[in-house]
Amino acid sequence: MAASELYTKYARVWIPDPEEVWKSAELLKDYKPGDKVLQLRLEEGKELEYCLDAKTKELPPLRNPDILVGENDLTALSYLHEPAVLHNLKVRFIDSKLIYTYCGIVLVAINPYEQLPIYGEDIINAYSGQNMGDMDPHIFAVAEEAYKQMARDERNQSIIVSGESGAGKTVSAKYAMRYFATVSGSASEANVEEKVLASNPIMESIGNAKTTRNDNSSRFGKYIEIGFDKRYRIIGANMRTYLLEKSRVVFQAEEERNYHIFYQLCASAALPEFKTLRLGNANYFHYTKQGGSPVIDGVDDAKEMVNTRQACTLLGISDSYQMGIFRILAGILHLGNVEFASRDSDSCTVPPKHEPLTIFCDLMGVEYEEMAHWLCHRKLATATETYIKPISKLHAINARDALAKHIYANLFNWIVDHVNKALHATVKQHSFIGVLDIYGFETFEINSFEQFCINYANEKLQQQFNMHVFKLEQEEYMKEQIPWTLIDFYDNQPCINLIEAKMGVLDLLDEECKMPKGSDDSWAQKLYNTHLNKCALFEKPRMSNKAFIIKHFADKVEYQCEGFLEKNKDTVYEEQIKVLKSSKKFKLLLELFQDEEKVLSPTSATPSGRVPLTRMPVKPAKARPGQASKEHKKTVGHQFRNSLHLLMETLNATTPHYVRCIKPNDFKFPFTFDEKRAVQQLRACGVLETIRISAAGFPSRWTYQEFFSRYRVLMKQKDVLGDRKQTCKNVLEKLIQDKDKYQFGKTKIFFRAGQVAYLEKIRADKLRAACIRIQKTIRGWLMRKKYMRMRKAAITIQRHVRGYQARCYATFLRRTRAAITIQKFQRMYVVRKRYQGMRDATIALQALLRGYMVRNKYQMMLREHKCVVLQKHVRGWLARRRYGRTLRAIVYLQCCYRRMMAKRELKKLKIEARSVERYKKLHIGLENKIMQLQRKIDEQNKEYKSLLEKMTSLELTYSTETEKLRSDVERLRMSEEEARNATNRVLSLQEEIAKLRKELHHTQAEKKSIEEWADKYKHETEQLVSELKEQNSLLKTEKEELNRRIHDQAREITESMEKKLVEETKQLELDLNDERLRYQNLLNEFSRLEERYDDLKDEMNLMVSIPKPGHKRTDSTHSSNESEYTFSSEITEAEDLPLRMEEPSEKKAALDMSLFLKLQKRVSELEQEKQSLQDELDRKEEQALRAKAKEEERPPIRGAELEYESLKRQELESENKKLKNELNELQKALTETRAPEVTAPGAPAYRVLLDQLTSVSEELEVRKEEVLILRSQLVSQKEAIQPKHTMTDATILLEDVQKMKDKGEIAQAYIGLKETNRLLESQLQSQKKSHENELESLRGEIQSLKEENNRQQQLLAQNLQLPPEARIEASLQHEITRLTNENLDLMEQLEKQDKTVRKLKKQLKVFAKKIGELEVGQMENISPGQIIDEPIRPVNIPRKEKDFQGMLEYKKEDEQKLVKNLILELKPRGVAVNLIPGLPAYILFMCVRHADYLNDDQKVRSLLTSTINGIKKVLKKRGDDFETVSFWLSNTCRFLHCLKQYSGEEGFMKHNTPRQNEHCLTNFDLAEYRQVLSDLAIQIYQQLVRVLENILQPMIVSGMLEHETIQGVSGVKPTGLRKRTSSIADEGTYTLDSIIRQLNSFHSVMCQHGMDPELIKQVVKQMFYIIGAVTLNNLLLRKDMCSWSKGMQIRYNVSQLEEWLRDKNLMNSGAKETLEPLIQAAQLLQVKKKTDEDAEAICSMCNALTTAQIVKVLNLYTPVNEFEERVLVSFIRTIQVRLRDRKDSPQLLMDAKHIFPVTFPFNPSSLALETIQIPASLGLGFISRV
Repeated sequence: MAASELYTKYARVWIPDPEEVWKSAELLKDYKPGDKVLQLRLEEGKELEYCLDAKTKELPPLRNPDILVGENDLTALSYLHEPAVLHNLKVRFIDSKLIYTYCGIVLVAINPYEQLPIYGEDIINAYSGQNMGDMDPHIFAVAEEAYKQMARDERNQSIIVSGESGAGKTVSAKYAMRYFATVSGSASEANVEEKVLASNPIMESIGNAKTTRNDNSSRFGKYIEIGFDKRYRIIGANMRTYLLEKSRVVFQAEEERNYHIFYQLCASAALPEFKTLRLGNANYFHYTKQGGSPVIDGVDDAKEMVNTRQACTLLGISDSYQMGIFRILAGILHLGNVEFASRDSDSCTVPPKHEPLTIFCDLMGVEYEEMAHWLCHRKLATATETYIKPISKLHAINARDALAKHIYANLFNWIVDHVNKALHATVKQHSFIGVLDIYGFETFEINSFEQFCINYANEKLQQQFNMHVFKLEQEEYMKEQIPWTLIDFYDNQPCINLIEAKMGVLDLLDEECKMPKGSDDSWAQKLYNTHLNKCALFEKPRMSNKAFIIKHFADKVEYQCEGFLEKNKDTVYEEQIKVLKSSKKFKLLLELFQDEEKVLSPTSATPSGRVPLTRMPVKPAKARPGQASKEHKKTVGHQFRNSLHLLMETLNATTPHYVRCIKPNDFKFPFTFDEKRAVQQLRACGVLETIRISAAGFPSRWTYQEFFSRYRVLMKQKDVLGDRKQTCKNVLEKLIQDKDKYQFGKTKIFFRAGQVAYLEKIRADKLRAACIRIQKTIRGWLMRKKYMRMRKAAITIQRHVRGYQARCYATFLRRTRAAITIQKFQRMYVVRKRYQGMRDATIALQALLRGYMVRNKYQMMLREHKCVVLQKHVRGWLARRRYGRTLRAIVYLQCCYRRMMAKRELKKLKIEARSVERYKKLHIGLENKIMQLQRKIDEQNKEYKSLLEKMTSLELTYSTETEKLRSDVERLRMSEEEARNATNRVLSLQEEIAKLRKELHHTQAEKKSIEEWADKYKHETEQLVSELKEQNSLLKTEKEELNRRIHDQAREITESMEKKLVEETKQLELDLNDERLRYQNLLNEFSRLEERYDDLKDEMNLMVSIPKPGHKRTDSTHSSNESEYTFSSEITEAEDLPLRMEEPSEKKAALDMSLFLKLQKRVSELEQEKQSLQDELDRKEEQALRAKAKEEERPPIRGAELEYESLKRQELESENKKLKNELNELQKALTETRAPEVTAPGAPAYRVLLDQLTSVSEELEVRKEEVLILRSQLVSQKEAIQPKHTMTDATILLEDVQKMKDKGEIAQAYIGLKETNRLLESQLQSQKKSHENELESLRGEIQSLKEENNRQQQLLAQNLQLPPEARIEASLQHEITRLTNENLDLMEQLEKQDKTVRKLKKQLKVFAKKIGELEVGQMENISPGQIIDEPIRPVNIPRKEKDFQGMLEYKKEDEQKLVKNLILELKPRGVAVNLIPGLPAYILFMCVRHADYLNDDQKVRSLLTSTINGIKKVLKKRGDDFETVSFWLSNTCRFLHCLKQYSGEEGFMKHNTPRQNEHCLTNFDLAEYRQVLSDLAIQIYQQLVRVLENILQPMIVSGMLEHETIQGVSGVKPTGLRKRTSSIADEGTYTLDSIIRQLNSFHSVMCQHGMDPELIKQVVKQMFYIIGAVTLNNLLLRKDMCSWSKGMQIRYNVSQLEEWLRDKNLMNSGAKETLEPLIQAAQLLQVKKKTDEDAEAICSMCNALTTAQIVKVLNLYTPVNEFEERVLVSFIRTIQVRLRDRKDSPQLLMDAKHIFPVTFPFNPSSLALETIQIPASLGLGFISRV
C-alpha cells in the first residue's frame, strides 16, 4: 500500500513538539511522492509547513482512528508507535480516569496519586475466574492470570513490578498479594494470608522512606514467593531482599527523611515502655533532622507505630524481641549524635562522659571506655605485629556512620529472617507465585554506586523481558503455522557484558578495592584505559576525569566515580564489632552478629535451610576454616551480582507477568499527565520496545469469524461462502494487493502495522458512502414529501388567503358603507346636537328673559293688584260708608214717607171699614180668592221653604264670604303691619346687607385662603390615603402570603407526617427484612457449623487426617463465596472432642435437637410478638388511611389526628415495654436452664440464640428511640398547627359544625350517595380489572402465537440455508423439541384431568355416603385386594374408606426404613411426574398424626428428628442438583404448612373443611418443630439459590452481554494481544435463549414439584437479581461493552426476560424491579450526552444507579463506529456536580452474592388426607392406612 493512499487530505499525523513531545496535525492536501514539505494544520487552527528529512524522507507517524483511541490494549492500535501509545495512555488516564492499560503481555499502571474505589472485595470477586482479556485492565487481572496459569500449567509464576520511585510499585505488589490472599484462602487455621499481608507494614517501616519523588518510597528491592499446596491454597511465603540503601541511615538529602521506623519511634517516645530509650523529637537526632522534613502530610507516625507493632505480634515477634529491636534503633539514633574533638590532624577523641555515647552504650550493654576508644582508633595487623593507630576526626565520623549502617543492615536482615520464619510453610510447597517489587531505571543529576546497581539489575530484567516477548511472538507464529522470520530487536547483552564480564566495570571495581592504595581516581583511569574507544557503549565525559558514561537500553547515564570504592567495600572496623559482640546483657545484639560470616549478602535476607526460589533445594555451605573471613571480604557489587544471577535463574524458571508502573508527574498532582516524564519512563521500562517488537511482525490479529463480522460490509453477496476462512481469503486478496501485508494462520489472520487502519478506512468509506446514499434517498424522499406537504399547504394557504382576502374586501365594503352610514348619522347627530344645543340655549335664554320679564310684569301686576285691592277695599269702605249714610237717610226718608202714606191709607181704610157695603163688595168672591190665596200661600210656603233653604245656603255662603273677607281684612291688616315691619326690616336689612357685604368680602378672602389650605390638605390627604391604600394592599398581600404560607406549612406538615409515616413503615419493613436476613444468615452459619461438626465426626470415626477444606477453585463464582468460610475455627478441636466422646452420635443429635427446640421456643414467641406488633402497625396504618379518606370527604379536624398519633405512640410504648419484659424473662430462662453442658458459652446453639437475643434487644432500643422521636415530632406538630387553627380554621369549623347541625339530613343523604358511588366505582373497577385480565391473556395468547409463527419461520429460513445433511439433523432436532413440548403440555393436561377426576371422585364419595345411609343393608362388601394402586393417578376410593382417618401406621423399628425409602433413596423426577405434588410431605405428616393419635412423645420426636436429618443428608449428598433441592424445598414447605393447617390454631383453620378440622393434632403442640422446619426451609432455599447461581453464572455474561441477540447491530472492534471472549455465537457459547431455556427449566421443575406460588416468585426475583447484578458488574468492568449498540442489545435482552415474566404471570413478583439498575445503565448508554438538559435527564432517569456507577459508565463509554461521539470530560464533570448531593453508596459494584430474605406464607391444602393412596413404587408396604 503506497504512502499516497494513506497520506491524503484530512489524514491526521503526529509531529514532534518540544513541549508536548508529540502534536496532532491534519493534512491540508494530498501527499505525493517527491514532496519535501507537508501542508499541515494543528488542532488549535494554526497552519504550518512540515519539512521532511532530506536524507530519510521519513513521513510523520499517522494517527489512529478515533474509535481506536482509548483501547484497553495498546497492541490493538493499528499504528504502533510512540505518539499513539502516549496519546492512548493520556486519553485513558485523563479523560476516562483509567490507570491500567495492557501493552501486550505488560500491564502499564499509572499512579493516580489519589485513592480509587477499585480494589474492594467486590472487584476481587468480579475478576476471580475471568479471562484476562474479558475484563478491563487491572492488577487483579494479572494476578488472576498468574494464579490460573499456575493451576492450569503446573508451572511457577512471577509478577515483575518495576518503575521509578513514586510510580506505585509497592502498592501494586501489595494489591497482587491481597488478591492471592483473598481468592485462595489458607490451608491451615493459622491464616497465613493475613500474615503475608501483615509483612507489608513491617517492611515498609524499616525499608521505606520519604524522598522528593515519593512519600513512601521503597529503598530496597524484594522478591516475595507465595507458596501454594496441591489444592492451590496459600501455605506460606518467603521474602528475598536486594540492595538496601544503607547510606540513608546516616544521610538524607533536602526534603527527604530517614526510614519510617525512626520517626515512628520518636513520635511514640512518650509511651511508658519507651521511657528507657530516652528518645525525643526527631529534630534532636542528627540522623533524622538532615532532610529538614520530619513530618509527612496526612501520616500519623504514632498510629503507624501501633500498626507496626501489631504486625510484629501477628508474625510471632514477641514483645521482648520488639523492645530489643527498638533499643537497637534508638541506639543508632543516639550513636548519630556522638561528636568528636580533634587533637591534631591525625587523631581525635570523644568528649568525656559524652551523653549520646553513654546512652548508646547503656542501650547496647557495652563498656563506654572501649567503645569510645575504638571509635577513635583502628587496629592494623601485619604479618608479624599489630598496631593501634589513631584516626582523624573525618575518618572517625565515617567509621561511626559505617557502624550505624552495619548495625541497621544486620537488624534489617534479622527482621526479614524472622518474617520468613513466621511465613514458612509447614507442609510441602507444591508451587509458588513470586512478586518482584524492584526499582526501575534511574538517572539523576548525580548518579553513584546505587544507581549503577539499579540500572545493572534493570538491564538484566530488560534482557529477560525482551527474550520472553520474543519467545511469545515465536510461539504464536508457530502455533498458527505462519512462516517465522527473524525479528530484529534490541539485545542489551553488550551492555551487560560491559558491566559484569571479565575486565568489566564490576570486575575492575573489585580489583581496585583489593589494592592497598586503591582510589576512585585510579579506578576511573583503569576504566578509560580498558573500555574507552573500545566499547561503543562506554564514553568519557568531556569536562570530567572522575566520571564515565554507559549507554543503557533506556538512556545514557553519567556516573560519578566518587564513593564507588567505599560503597563497594562497605568497610566496618572489626574492633567495633567485637565490642558489640562483647555485650552480655543484650541477647538480640549477639544474634545479629553471631552468624555474620554465613550471610551471603549484607542486604540479603536468605537464611540457611529456607525454601529456595526454585524447586531444587539449596543446601547450606559447610563452614570451613578460613572461609568466613573470605566470605566476609566479598564486595557489595560481587554479592549483588550473585543474588541477581540467582533471581534471574528463578525468573527464567517461572512464567513471568509484567507490571510497569508509570509516574505521571513529579509533583504528585492527582490525574495530571506530564508527557515528557511519561515518555522517559515508557522508553526506560521497555513498553516501547514491546511495541516495536510487535510492530516489526504482524501486530494485528483477527480470528476469521471476527474479521468476517467486522468487514462483512466490504463483501458482496456472491463473495460470502459457507467456508468463512475461504471467504476472508478471497476478500483480502481483493482489498490488499500486497500479500506481504498479511498472513493466513490456522485460526487467525495476521496483519502488518497500519493494515487494520487501512481496512478501517475502507470500511468507513464504504459505510460513509452507504450512509450518504441512504441519506440521499431518505433526504430526497423527505424533500419530496416535504415539497408535497408544502405544495398542499400552499394551495390550502392560498385558498384560505384568497377567501380571507375576499372576506376582508367584503368586510371593507360593509365597513365603508357602515362608515358612511355612521358618518351620516354621526354628522346628523352632531348637527342636531349643535342645533339642539343652540335651540336649548335660545329657549333657555328666552325662558330666562321671558321669565324675568314676566316676573317683573307679575311683580308690577302684583303690586298693581295689591294697590287695586287696597284701593278697592278703601273705596269700598268709603262707598259703603257713604252708601250706609245714604241708605240710612233714604230709609229714614222712606220711613217718613211711608209713615205718612200709611197714615193716609189708614185713614181711608178706617173710613171704608165703617161702611158695610164696602165689606160686602170686598167679600164678593172672597172665598175664591181665599182658595186662591190658600193655594198661593201653599205655593208661597213652598217657595218660602225653598227660599229659606236658599237663604240658609246664602247665609252660609255669606258667612263664609264674610269670614273670608274678615280674614282678608285681617290679613291686609297684618300685611300692612308686615309692610310696615318689612319697611323697617328692609332698612335694617339694608344696613345688615352692607355689613354682610363687608363680612362677605372678608369671608371670601378667608374662604380663598381656606380653600387653598383645603386644596393643599386635600392633596396631602389624598397622598396619605394613596399611601395608606398601598400599605393596605401590601398588608393584604402579606396577609395573603402569610395565609398561603400557613396553608402551605399545614400542607407540608401533613405531607411530612404522611411521608414520615410511609418512611417509618418502610423502615420497619426494612428492619424486618434485615432481621430476617440476619436470622437467615445465622441459620446459614449454623448449618455450616453443623456440616463441619458432621465432617469432623466422620473424620474422627474414620481416623483419617484430612486438612480443612479451603477454597476449591472450580469456578470464578466460588472463589470469594467459599473464602468466606475460612473463619470457621471458632469451635476448636479441644471443645469438640469432649462433646463427641461423651455420647453416641444419635443421642448427641437428639440432645442438640431438643435443646435447640427449647431455646427456639422463646425465639418463636418473640417472633410472634414481633409479628403481632407488625400486624398492629399495619392495622394502624389502615386506620390512618381510612381516616385520611374520611378527612378528604369532609373538613379535616386535626384534633382527631393528634389524638390518633398520641394513641399510636402510647400503643407503641406499651408494645415495646411488653417486648422488653419478654426479653428479660427469656434471658432469665436462659440463665436458669437445666442443660449447662449445652447452654455453655461455647455451645453453638447458645451462641446462635444469644446473637438473636442481642439483635432483638438492639431492635428494641431502636424502637424506643423511634418512639421518642415520634413524641418530639408530635409536640412540634402541635405547636406548628395550633396557631393555624386560631387564625384560619376556628370560624370555619364553627360555621361548618352549625351547618352540619342544621342540615343533618343533607349530610346523611350525601354520605349515602358517596357510598353508592363507591359501590358503583368498585363494581366498575372489578369489571375493568376482569376485562383487562381477559385482554392481557388474549394478548399473551396472540403474542405466543406470533412468537411461535416467527420461530417457525426462522427455523424454516435457517433450514433452507443449511446443507441437506444439516437440514435433516436440524429438522429432527426441531421435531424432538416440538414433541417434548407437546409431551409437557399433555402432561399438564393430564394433571388437570387428574385433578378433575379427584374432584369428581370426592363428589361421588359424598353421593355414595348419602346412598349408603339409605341402603345400609344392601351395601356390597369390597375386599381390600380389589383396590389397585395406579402409579399415574389416585385410584377410586370405595365406600369402605369412609372410616379412614387420614393417618398412616408404622412400627418403631421401621422408622429408618421409612426415612430411607421416602427421603434418602427417593428419585424426585419420578415422584414429580407420576404422583401428586408434595406426596412425601403428606405421608410424613400422616405418620406424625398417627403418633400423635397414640400420644407417643418419643415416636413423634424420633420421626421428626429423623426426617430433618434425612433431608439434610440428602441435600448434603446431592446438594448441587437443582431438582433434588427444589423437590425437598417444596416438600419441606408442604410439611410445614400441614403442621400449621392441622395444628388446631384458629388462625390456620380458616380455610379448612369440617372433615379437615377433625384431622387436627390432639395431643402435641409442634410449634417448636415448625420453627425448626422453617429454619430448614430457609437453609434449603439458600442452597437452592446457590445452585441457581452456579448454573446461571457461566451463562449470564455470555448471554446478556457478549452474544449479539440482534445480529449486525454492534461491530467487533480490533483487539490486541489480550483477546476478549468472542461475542460471536460459536458452538458451546451461551446465548439469551440458553438463559431463557434454563429459566423455563427451573420454573417447570418448581411447578412440577408443587412449590408454593409465592415461593416461586421469590426464587424468580432472586434469579433475576443475580442476572442483573452480574451483568451490570461486568458492564462496569468492561470498556468494550459500553457502547450505544450494546445498550440496545441489553435493552432487548431485558425485554425478552420481561416477556418471559409475562408469559409465566410473574410480573408482580418484584423480579422486574431488580433489573432496574441494568435497564438504566443500558438507557444511559443510549441517551444523548452533550447538553445540560441531557445531564438533567440522566440525573433524573438513573435513580437506581449510584453516582460512582453513572460516572463509571460515562467514562467507559466507547464508540464502536466513527459515527458515534465520545462523552466529553466537561459533561461528566457536570453530572458529578449535579449528583454530589445524592447520598448513595460509594460502592461501585452490586453485591451479586446478596440473598433476599425469604418468607413462607401459609398456603393450606384442599386435599383430604383420607383420600391419599400410597403407590407401591415407593416401597412403603410396611405402612398401613388407619
